[in-house]
Amino acid sequence: MKQLHRTVAASLGMLMTTFLVSAQAKEAIIKLQVEGQTIVGTMVTPDDVTNPPVILMLHGFTGSRNEWSSEAVKEGLFGRAAPVLARNGIASLRIDFRGSGESEGKFEDMTVETEITDAQAGLDFLSTNDSVDGKRISLMGMSLGGAVTTAVAGRTKTPLKSVVLWNPGINLPAAFISIFGEKQMAEAVTAGDKVYPAKRVGDGKEIPLKGRFFESLYAVQPAGEISRYKGPLFLAVGTRDSIVFPQPVLAKSLLAYHDGPEELWAEPVDHGFGVEQSAKTVDKLILATVTFLKSNGE
Repeated sequence: MKQLHRTVAASLGMLMTTFLVSAQAKEAIIKLQVEGQTIVGTMVTPDDVTNPPVILMLHGFTGSRNEWSSEAVKEGLFGRAAPVLARNGIASLRIDFRGSGESEGKFEDMTVETEITDAQAGLDFLSTNDSVDGKRISLMGMSLGGAVTTAVAGRTKTPLKSVVLWNPGINLPAAFISIFGEKQMAEAVTAGDKVYPAKRVGDGKEIPLKGRFFESLYAVQPAGEISRYKGPLFLAVGTRDSIVFPQPVLAKSLLAYHDGPEELWAEPVDHGFGVEQSAKTVDKLILATVTFLKSNGE
């Protein structure tokens, strides 16, 4: 079994701009050092709970630590979830992977494996942080961040209380074929350390990535990764997802590889849980996630 080696330097750069985000929560910007680069994150802790359980939140492809935002959910999916978690006594840390958001690094250098390394650095930080209970850590990821979550859950030596997946990548090559098309995927995977100027199907937006990223999509198999994690698992999917599809067929196939307590949550919405239209399903998902965490993470 592969294990994550905890050799990455992960240290608190500083706690900055700490302030109340509500009567129940405090927010702080944190900085971690990973392979000489700075990762930026937002930590939200309940104001009236000593040593609360905590969840590390991992964003998706081309996203950032607040996750998908819209006019209906301006704070983003993770940004909206964090204060709800805090009101329920659960702390959270959401990070920008290297090359994304405010973190250092170039997006073109990102691979699934670099994001796995970044996530482990986040777990290392939480396991030694005095403001949370390092023995009650959960892990959560959306989309590509969900695929990363399966790998970290299966490989890490950090004990996890539970795992949450929101529309996770399950068959990564198929998902990215839906984003870039078969021809570009076939060309990109041979690019090695060179940048391949991949253009997104539909709007033609260029998303330059090195061939190593496309290779990593084939190297990391979420079903195999999650088979090594035996703890509680919450899997939320949209049955109208056009990127990770068909659902809930793929979700059930992933769960078949997981040997442990699990919950499948499904709604007739798209990959963003209807975030572009309203906050209705998003709020239902957040509450279902909180319920699961309170049942399994404390």
